[in-house]
Amino acid sequence: MGKNDIVSLPPSTSEGEPHPSKQSLRGLDWFIFFLADVQTGFGPFIAVYLTTQKWTQAQIGLVLSIGSVVGLLGQMPGGAIVDAARSERRVAGFAIVTIGCAALAYAALPIFPVVATAATLHAAASCVLGPAIAAISLGLVGPHAIGERLGRNARFASLGNGMAAAVMGTCGYLISSRSVFLVTFCLAIPTLIALSRIREAEVDVERAHGAILRPAPDPQATSVVKLVRKRPLLIFAGCVLLLQLANAAMLPLMAGVVTTRSSQWAPVLIAFCIVVPQAIVALMSPSVGVKAHTWGRRPLLLIGFAALAIRGVLFAVVHDPFVLVAVQVFDGITASVFAVLVPLTVADVAFGSGHFNLAQGIVGTATGIGASLSTVLAGYISDAVGSPVAFLSLAGVAALGLVMIALIMPETAHVEG
Repeated sequence: MGKNDIVSLPPSTSEGEPHPSKQSLRGLDWFIFFLADVQTGFGPFIAVYLTTQKWTQAQIGLVLSIGSVVGLLGQMPGGAIVDAARSERRVAGFAIVTIGCAALAYAALPIFPVVATAATLHAAASCVLGPAIAAISLGLVGPHAIGERLGRNARFASLGNGMAAAVMGTCGYLISSRSVFLVTFCLAIPTLIALSRIREAEVDVERAHGAILRPAPDPQATSVVKLVRKRPLLIFAGCVLLLQLANAAMLPLMAGVVTTRSSQWAPVLIAFCIVVPQAIVALMSPSVGVKAHTWGRRPLLLIGFAALAIRGVLFAVVHDPFVLVAVQVFDGITASVFAVLVPLTVADVAFGSGHFNLAQGIVGTATGIGASLSTVLAGYISDAVGSPVAFLSLAGVAALGLVMIALIMPETAHVEG
């Protein structure tokens, strides 16, 4: 590793530290909460709704694939757009309006051209929202408090996901599957109101982009080429790819196993398999943010990968469907760690470059590639030799990520004891 690969955060001092108002901090809390609500409406509800509209599985698959491809290709451009923006709040607001309109289009006119366009717009807007949230957080609290802030972000996102899944599932059951998208459109309104509560003047633009004040411009330090060639960033992107390759297929594969073994209880068990990790994330994420500041990043990354590997092994050997729900505690541990550590580690590596959000896009692309390959790999192995071997294979991928973190991923944080 070259000596200039990482710009470590300097020791925290009270001088020059940002002091955001409670209004802005609470506004960010509720913005993330309601945004999670809005995004939940575009999960599995799409397939359910389009099925009720007499769409074929091929048509549904094509629309979902369009969204996935746009989401994958848009990661780095989305980050670059946020880096180029002078107001992350406006970028986020525009993206929310776009997603709200997409939800309304799904509900109003479920024909292929409209739905395909809506899926494209939703995926493109989502590529901007992830970096925008991290940028607003960094610009608001600064690099020394970002770990704790990201933990708080993860808590409110988890609570929002849980509430939205319950509300939208109830609306879909009691009213119609179309109502889910009308609720999603309505939820965009409080999301925008919460965003407006974040004071523009308190979000430092340069800090939000990972830039630092220099007495004179330094093209070398802010070079995009130098950023994308940073060894820690490339190693971490590879680790995140392995994370998603191991993780993305586990729950869908386990859902199939549960349905086969206990079809009557399958919907309830799968619902609990989703709720349990969300509860763990809500409880643990703030602590992860605090520990990342004192322990450093690598110990927590090792814990996240170890929990994922253990989960894969247990899925392979446990046969009781109810015990499988308990195994999902390990999913909550992994999710808590990486919800905080992915943007936090990227912020470390990109510190001083002014291209924090582009770096997020690079890691986001790795995330998309890993998740896309995971379901294909696990499905093929499961069909060929059975689900236990598929789970063990995914656990092996997680173990490879663990080894990468242990052996070649450098510590990126300035650790304070």
